[in-house]
Amino acid sequence: MARVRLSVAERREELLRAAVEQIEARGATAVRIADVATALGVSNALVLYHFSTKEQLVAAAFAHAAEGDLAQLRRILGRRSTAERRLRAAVRWYAPTGQAKGWRLWIEAWAAGLRDPELRRVAASLDQEWKTALTAVIEEGVAAGEFPCPDPAGAAWRLTAYLDGLAVQTTVYANGLPRSAMLRWADAALAHELGLPRDGD
Repeated sequence: MARVRLSVAERREELLRAAVEQIEARGATAVRIADVATALGVSNALVLYHFSTKEQLVAAAFAHAAEGDLAQLRRILGRRSTAERRLRAAVRWYAPTGQAKGWRLWIEAWAAGLRDPELRRVAASLDQEWKTALTAVIEEGVAAGEFPCPDPAGAAWRLTAYLDGLAVQTTVYANGLPRSAMLRWADAALAHELGLPRDGD
């Protein structure tokens, strides 16, 4: 059966989705251009037309997947509610047992990025966007008198670092903590950073 002719944007989207699936299945370092081409039934040359190297394809695929989670974070933080409620919702969503889907890819990117400068650059840029978004809402809460936080940027860094560490533990290792415990820890970390009362206090 003949393949439907796609626009350049549609083809790129298709390639990126396939690349994400292959990275999840094989790992960022092991995936090949041929794996993505075979999954879609297209030639290696077509993939290389859109992404001239495997490194470019992997970095673009990671950015494509991570941007989806980043867009959802922006939606949560952009709601019309108090800064405290938005931050609690964001932390619960971002926590390793929440609905954010990119943890496995982030861990792949961190590992592969040690040797892949392009992937490291993309991951660092996206990571900074997460921290900047959280910092802005923390600053809003401080300005509104909702909570005291003398260092909003530092709080955002420490909070994301803590959640990233939990993600490695729960994603890489079996027999992780129950979801209820993970959410309590995430809430406690937020409360500690911002001086907020913990649930149940």
